[in-house]
Amino acid sequence: MNDQGKIQRTALHRCFRIELVLYVVGFVMVAFYSAARIEASLGSHASILSFEESQKESTTGDAGSDSQDNSGFDFSLWSSKRIEAYKQSLAQHFDPPVAVLRVEKIHLEVPVLEGTDDLTLNRGVGRIAGTARPGEDGNIGIAGHRDGFFRGLKDLKLGDTMELVTANQAVTYVVDNVEIVTPDNVSVLRATAVPTLTLVTCYPFYFVGSAPQRYIVHASIVAADRNGRAQTDSPQEDSQRDLNQFTSTQLNRTGTHGPEQ
Repeated sequence: MNDQGKIQRTALHRCFRIELVLYVVGFVMVAFYSAARIEASLGSHASILSFEESQKESTTGDAGSDSQDNSGFDFSLWSSKRIEAYKQSLAQHFDPPVAVLRVEKIHLEVPVLEGTDDLTLNRGVGRIAGTARPGEDGNIGIAGHRDGFFRGLKDLKLGDTMELVTANQAVTYVVDNVEIVTPDNVSVLRATAVPTLTLVTCYPFYFVGSAPQRYIVHASIVAADRNGRAQTDSPQEDSQRDLNQFTSTQLNRTGTHGPEQ
C-alpha cells in the first residue's frame, strides 16, 4: 500500500512538473508574440514619422534636379509637367499622411493622403472617398497620377508585393489582378470580404491628352498578415454608403489629365 502511495505521489509530482513547464513555455511564447507586435507597431509609427520628417526637410531647401529632389523621390519616369507640379506643392500645407505605400519592385515609397484632388495627387497619392481607410478591413482605393508616382505601376506583375504602413501596423499585399477599365466602371472599388488594396491611375501611361481608360492594380492581403489582424464582423455600412454615392465624375479625377509631357 505504501509503495502504491509512493507511486501515485511520484506520478502526481511528474504531472505537476509537466504542467508547470507547459505554463512557463506558454507564458514565454505569449511574451515573445506581444513583444513582436509591439515592435511592429512602433516600427510602423516610426516609419510614418520618418517619412513626415523627410517631407518637411524637402520643403526647406532647393528642390534639386529633375531626376531627384531632397525628398528622395525618383523622377526619372515622371513628366516634366508633373515634376514642376510636385515642386510647387511643397509650398502648401497638408495634413499628415494616413499611411505610406511602399512597392519595392518599382522603388516607390509615397505618402497616402486623404482625397484625390489635383493638389493632393501632386504631393503624393490619395485615398479614394468611400473606400476603406488604411488599417480597416475591406477594399482600400488609392489613386495616383500616371505621369508621376503611379507611372511605375506599368511594371507590376501578378505575385509582386506591396506594403501599406500606418501608425499601428505594416500590412503586406500581393498583386492578384491587373485590369484596364473605362472611367465609369466604379465596380473596381466595391467593398470586399478579404482586405484588399486597389491602385487606380489613368491609361495609357504615355497618352497625349486626357487618358481615356483606367489602369487598375488589385492586391490582396497575404495570409500571414490576415491571420495576425483582429477580425471584425462590421459590414462597413458607412463606407458602402459613401461608395454608392461615388460617381463617374469623381473617378475621372483620379488620374492624370491634360497633355503628357
